[in-house]
Amino acid sequence: MNRTKGDEEEYWNSSKFKAFTFDDEDDELSQLKESKRAVNSLRDFVDDDDDDDLERVSWSGEPVGSISWSIKETAGNSGSNQEGREQLRSRNSFSSYPQLPKPTSTYSLSSLFRGRTRLGSFQSLSDALSDTPAKSYAPELGRPRGEYRDYSSDWSPSDTVRRLRKGKVCSLERFRSLQDKLQLLEEAVSMHDGNVITAVLIFLKRTLSKEILFRELEVRQVALRHLIHFLKEIGDQKLLLDLFRFLDRTEELALSHYREHLNIQDPEKRKEFLKTCIGLPFSAEDSAHIQDHYTLLERQIIIEANDRHLELAGQTEIFRKHPRKASILNMPLVTTLFYSCFYHYSEAEGTFSSPVNLKKTFKIPDKQYVLTALAARAKLRAWHDVDALFTTKNWLGYTKKRAPIGFHRVVEILHKNNAPVQILQEYVNLVEDVDTKLNLAIKFKCHDVVIDTCRDLKDRQQLLAYRSKVDKGSAEEEKIDAALSSSQIRWKN
Repeated sequence: MNRTKGDEEEYWNSSKFKAFTFDDEDDELSQLKESKRAVNSLRDFVDDDDDDDLERVSWSGEPVGSISWSIKETAGNSGSNQEGREQLRSRNSFSSYPQLPKPTSTYSLSSLFRGRTRLGSFQSLSDALSDTPAKSYAPELGRPRGEYRDYSSDWSPSDTVRRLRKGKVCSLERFRSLQDKLQLLEEAVSMHDGNVITAVLIFLKRTLSKEILFRELEVRQVALRHLIHFLKEIGDQKLLLDLFRFLDRTEELALSHYREHLNIQDPEKRKEFLKTCIGLPFSAEDSAHIQDHYTLLERQIIIEANDRHLELAGQTEIFRKHPRKASILNMPLVTTLFYSCFYHYSEAEGTFSSPVNLKKTFKIPDKQYVLTALAARAKLRAWHDVDALFTTKNWLGYTKKRAPIGFHRVVEILHKNNAPVQILQEYVNLVEDVDTKLNLAIKFKCHDVVIDTCRDLKDRQQLLAYRSKVDKGSAEEEKIDAALSSSQIRWKN
C-alpha cells in the first residue's frame, strides 16, 4: 500500500510499534533491564513464567491478556462492543492525532510493568494504575441470591429466629414496630431455645422502654423467667429491682436488695446495710437468717478489733505460737466457731468470742459444735480438752464418754491430726460395733485393740494372721503368743 509521508509519520507516532534507529539501542537496553527488575519485584502479585519481553498479539494488533483485549472481549460478549470502544477511546485518548480503525487502548499488562506509555515516556506504576478507567469491565462471578438477603434484611421473624438458632449472623434492627418485636419474641419462645430467647430479650431491653417491656413480659412468663435469670447473671440489680417492684414480687424484691451486700467491702458499711434489710418483707425463715447474718458480722467486728490489738501487743501466748493467717471478718458461722475454739476456747460464756456463747446465740447443733471443737483442739494437740469434750456426768455423779458424732469419726479426726497411739486406742475401744472397731484398729495399727478383740471373738486364725504383721520380739508378739497358748480360751477355729 502506498502511503504519503504524512500518513507514515502518523502511523509511526500512533502505532504501538516504533521504527528502528541506532540511537535508541542503548535506551531500549536500559528499558529492558528496568522492565525485568519491575517484573521480579511483582512476582508475588503476578504469575509470569516468561523472562523475556515477548508478547502475544491478537489479529487486531493488541497484546493478548492486556486490559484493552479484556475490554474488547467483555464488551463483545455483552453486545455493546461499539459503545464500549467509544467510551474507552474518549477516556484513554492522549493525543489529537486521527486514530486508525482499530482498538486504541494504550495500556497492556506488560506496558504497565514497564511503566511505558504509547509515546515511549516512562511513568510510575501508581500513575499508570491511576490512569486506568474507574469502571471495571472484567467478568465477575455473582453471589448466591440468598447471601444478598442477609444484607438487605428482608427476613421474616420466623426466618430470623431459625437463623439465630443455627448460629448465623442476623440483624434485628429492621424490626422497629412493637408488633414486629413482639412477634419476633413469640417466634423465639415457640422455638424453645434459651439462647435465642435471651438474644431477642437483649434486643428488646435495648430498644423498648422499661414500662412497655415489663408490661409485655408480664403476660409472657417464659420470656420473663429468662429475663430475670439474665439480669441476675449480669448483675443488673437496678433493673431487676424495678422489674420485681413492677410485678409486685415483694419477697424476691427483698432478696435482690439483700444480695447487694456482696458488693460492699467495708465491714461497717456492710453491717449498716444488713441492718436496713432486717425490716424487708422476707419469709419467716429468711428473716431469721438475715438477723443472724447481721449479729454475726457485728460479733466478728468486735472480735477482730480485740484480737488484732492482742496480736500486736504480743503478750498472749496463743497468738505468739500460732499467728493468725487471715481476718475473721465476713467469714461463715462455722469458720467463726472454729476460730473461737482455736483462740478463745477457755473464755467465759459472757464474752462475745466464747465458743459456748456462739453456740447458744446462733443455736448451733451439738453435732456441729463437737465436730468443730474437736478439729480445733486436736489441731493444737490439746488432748485434755478433747477428753473433756466427750466426758459427761449422770445424775449419780458417774462419768461416761459420749460422742454425738460417733467415736469412729472421732478416731479419724484424731488420726488426721497425728494423735498418739495411746489416745487412738482409747477412742477405738469406745466404738460399739465390733467389726468397725477391729477394722479401725488394724487400719491405724492399734495392736492391743486388735489382739484383745480377736481374743474376745475367739478367732485363732485371724490372730495368727495378725502375728505376722507385728515386729518380731516385740511386746505385741509376746502378747499374741500368750493368748494362743492359753488353755482357758476355747477357740472357734
